[in-house]
Amino acid sequence: MPERSFTALCRLLTIVALSASLTFALTANALPPSDAGARLTAAYPDHLDRVEGNEVVWRDGTRMIIDDGKGMKSFDALVDAADLDDIFAIPYAPGDPARPPAVNEDPGRARPAGFYDKMYGNCRTGGVKSKLVEVVWLPKKAGAKVLVTKVNGVAEKLAAVSAELDALPARFDAYLKPPGGTYNCRVIAGTNRTSTHGHGIAIDISTRHAHYWRWSKPATDGSYPYQNTIPMDIVRVFEKHGFIWGGKWYHYDTMHFEYRPELLIK
Repeated sequence: MPERSFTALCRLLTIVALSASLTFALTANALPPSDAGARLTAAYPDHLDRVEGNEVVWRDGTRMIIDDGKGMKSFDALVDAADLDDIFAIPYAPGDPARPPAVNEDPGRARPAGFYDKMYGNCRTGGVKSKLVEVVWLPKKAGAKVLVTKVNGVAEKLAAVSAELDALPARFDAYLKPPGGTYNCRVIAGTNRTSTHGHGIAIDISTRHAHYWRWSKPATDGSYPYQNTIPMDIVRVFEKHGFIWGGKWYHYDTMHFEYRPELLIK
């Protein structure tokens, strides 16, 4: 076999192996509806009352199916048409990562639109703005005002994050100010899905030292080599208060944090 063909084959086998590894992880970590429902009700007690069979019951009586019965889904189906069980298909591991994410390992990017629209409102129909409040980002070092939702105490939790980050040594300032943005009623780039910024539950920190997979040039095999310079000191503060980090995704977005406590409940 020519050397060039052999090299290409090795790269292909590496991608297949990574994908197979992730598929195994998805299968091994799929939660039964009762467990998925329990995590959701524990994370959002103001909205969810109980789990009955394959449904979560909201406090207003609304019922939502947990597992749509479609079985294992492709990655695209997982992020485009997630059910409530799919939220947990790829586990989110808080703390310092042991390794870069595997191909398509994007914990938290399965977001059932109807679930989060009901909880926070649909920004496309004007259902979010009345719930937004101002938070002062880094009151001592920046004093910027950002808008986030007050639902689920997100504004209070972001204020607590801000206060802790404000107390970090000056060497962290370049990663935190100016903030890159919070509420923005827009779709996720390259999709028609509403961004979590549209729900008022996300913040982008300073973009100067951030990496985003769409800004990066893929390798010759089509994969996106992982990049990050955001210190884990910052990530740990966010996770402590219920926010997950886009730097733990294969499709990395290292400036991005969003409030998703259901993924951090043990």
